[in-house]
Amino acid sequence: MDIRPLKVTAYRRLWLGNGVSYFGFQFTSVAVPVQMFAITRSSAWVGLIGIAGLVPLLIFGLWGGAAADVVDRRKLLLASSTLAWLSTVGLLIQALVGAHSGYLLLGLTAVQSAGFAVSSPARQAIIPRIVPASLVPSANTLSYTTTTAGGVLGPLAAGLIFGVWSTNSGVTTAYLVDAALFTVSFWATWKLPPIPPVEHVAGMKRPTAGLSGVIGGLKFLVTQPVLLLSFGVDIIAMVFAMPRALFPEVAADRFHSSSAVGLLFSAIAIGSVIGGIFSGWIGRVKRQGVALVGAVVGWGIAIAFSGFAHQLWLAMLLLAVGGAADLVSAVYRQSILQVFAPDQLRGRLQGVFTVVVAGGPRLGDLRAGATASFTGPTASWAGGGFVAAGLAVVLAAVFPALIRYRPPAADR
Repeated sequence: MDIRPLKVTAYRRLWLGNGVSYFGFQFTSVAVPVQMFAITRSSAWVGLIGIAGLVPLLIFGLWGGAAADVVDRRKLLLASSTLAWLSTVGLLIQALVGAHSGYLLLGLTAVQSAGFAVSSPARQAIIPRIVPASLVPSANTLSYTTTTAGGVLGPLAAGLIFGVWSTNSGVTTAYLVDAALFTVSFWATWKLPPIPPVEHVAGMKRPTAGLSGVIGGLKFLVTQPVLLLSFGVDIIAMVFAMPRALFPEVAADRFHSSSAVGLLFSAIAIGSVIGGIFSGWIGRVKRQGVALVGAVVGWGIAIAFSGFAHQLWLAMLLLAVGGAADLVSAVYRQSILQVFAPDQLRGRLQGVFTVVVAGGPRLGDLRAGATASFTGPTASWAGGGFVAAGLAVVLAAVFPALIRYRPPAADR
């Protein structure tokens, strides 16, 4: 693994704060669907969590990206992180008072998603401002590896909580851990230097945080087929092959274990961490478009076969293979975007990226939960994986711009 970006103090703090807070967030990401399934006994309701997060994500992700090109990105990150933290406190309070309301869970999820939608473009747009351009892929790999490490340890710890305590006590503890660890992210953001917008370039339209600013970013995006296709393969991967809405039902009905849900949630992240540890080769690949498509196909096939597994260890192994492929896909998509976008547009394009990356899995939750209501969890899980792999191949064949892509440095 290339760890040179950690020599940059500002990046090192941001990396640490994000890693710790993401570990804490995993407690909530497990607790919310577990609590929802306990209240409703329905995977379809669990899938609705995805829609509750998607709507504010679409609105505030685009707006947050536009704002990141206009205001100090550090201040924007602090404000939006505060909103996300308050929603976590709200989840803790509803668990303490025993509200037992699926609608309340959906509402608090929506608020949390709004905070994330604004903070994520600013956080990602900060990275190219604090590390040299040559280290951007390595910085992205470190960030993904660390957050997915939190995605391993967080669900595992959450699974232990639900294995030891009742659901009510478990969700309360999970929300409390998340709220407490979020303070590390506040500290890391507070210690960042000011990151104001770059000076206006003569001849370019001055960016705004309003609708015209969002439209300006979208106009640039539609002129970049490689970016559009990279977004397209990610949407395919997440909408059709993200099985997490089925984890509570499968853990209860197939594996007959309360702690299995945490293991399932962590398995994908385990694969991403292992992939990140051995990621030094990622920056040396010249045919990054081919590698991106191959990673998405690998993700879909691994997820498909994991849906047939009736042994917990086998399901985790195949999910981990998918997680390793997903890490490769994520790093290339992020790096391609950051290379294409000038700083004056980077926040807005990161906003679109946030909508795609975070919105896709939420649509996947809805798709998986709704399909399972008609076909059962196995067909929903495995069938979606095969569909994702096939559609990725078709998209790359019909629109070959992506598989022809090489980073600029590889052409010199």
